[in-house]
Amino acid sequence: MGASADNGLKIVVVGGFGVGKTTLVRSVSEIRPLNTEETMTQAGESVDDVTGVRGKTATTVAFDFGRITLDARNVLYLFGAPGQERFWFLWDRLFSGTLGAVVLLDTRRIDDSWYAIDRLEHHGTPFIVACNDFGGPVHSHAEIREALDLDPQVPLVDCDARSRRSGKQVLITLVEHLKNQYAGRAAPAALPRQELV
Repeated sequence: MGASADNGLKIVVVGGFGVGKTTLVRSVSEIRPLNTEETMTQAGESVDDVTGVRGKTATTVAFDFGRITLDARNVLYLFGAPGQERFWFLWDRLFSGTLGAVVLLDTRRIDDSWYAIDRLEHHGTPFIVACNDFGGPVHSHAEIREALDLDPQVPLVDCDARSRRSGKQVLITLVEHLKNQYAGRAAPAALPRQELV
């Protein structure tokens, strides 16, 4: 059905190194996702900050790609951006034509999300923030908002990137946020909430 869709809607998943972007794309995609994960080596430890992700054995070196067919006319394309600083130059290209973004956050490493938020604001790309559950310290949403200096209009939700249901709820929240952003303006496409459920 997706091959004949009229509207390809692009969503980007960004965030720090090891926050679960590949996992989120993998959990919600209806197709086997394209990913560019490579095995991490000791040589990479001197380049990438592996603090807080010591158990990580593979890393994205370009981007992840997944797809969700919403209906006969609309397909959602998901792109997961690499989190390491050395690959940030790819982000501006990935943001081109993007309808909106999910900033995935590990509450143990809140500072790792600053760059993603800064770039999205620079591009004027609407986004939401999703706190991936790593079982770390519990912060209230108010504390997270304050730490990120997050605009009150930006939705902040909890999620488990491993769960398809949770991942879809994150995307529904983004779509609802986009509908609110585009209310009164010509929206790129109508996205009924129920299509993602």
